[in-house]
Amino acid sequence: MNGYYTTRLMHGLMKLILSGLLLVLPGLHLQAQEQQEEVNYSDPQTWLLGYFDYDSFLDEPHDAWFGREFSNYSFDNKSFLELEQKGIDDAVIIVVLGTWCPDSRREVPRFMKITESLGYDPDKIKFIGVDSYKEAPVDDYDSLNIEKVPTFIFYDDKHELGRIIEYPETSLEKDMLNIFSRR
Repeated sequence: MNGYYTTRLMHGLMKLILSGLLLVLPGLHLQAQEQQEEVNYSDPQTWLLGYFDYDSFLDEPHDAWFGREFSNYSFDNKSFLELEQKGIDDAVIIVVLGTWCPDSRREVPRFMKITESLGYDPDKIKFIGVDSYKEAPVDDYDSLNIEKVPTFIFYDDKHELGRIIEYPETSLEKDMLNIFSRR
């Protein structure tokens, strides 16, 4: 008899523990889901518009996509080394992007990893954020003739050397090398 009551007591205790877990675990799961919830980058409240600086990529909500792409990108080593020999220090670079645009969220962090690795000062880059109509509240913006984003525009002595539009033809490094070989 004693074993019977002990077994029943243990069974009841296990049911009580399991019931408590079933009540607590869904709440913990929902809390974890809320923390991992994706940002809706098509929401205009998340957009960077007009001129902004590099540090804006390091603020929420942009730090997640920027950091991930920046960290995960691997160079086209051959083209990178050739580009490094050419040098880009005297170039003026304008980057037009939409933080709502998946191509921009992929290519801009990769581009920044390349330029930083080349020792190019990120503060020298002019970033222009656009809305989903590819419009920006910037003087003379129309003169840039932006049709797709991202658009990387390279200048040398105020003359445009070339552009990378939306995505590179080969790789960012190779396309940049081709552009800087024109000067």
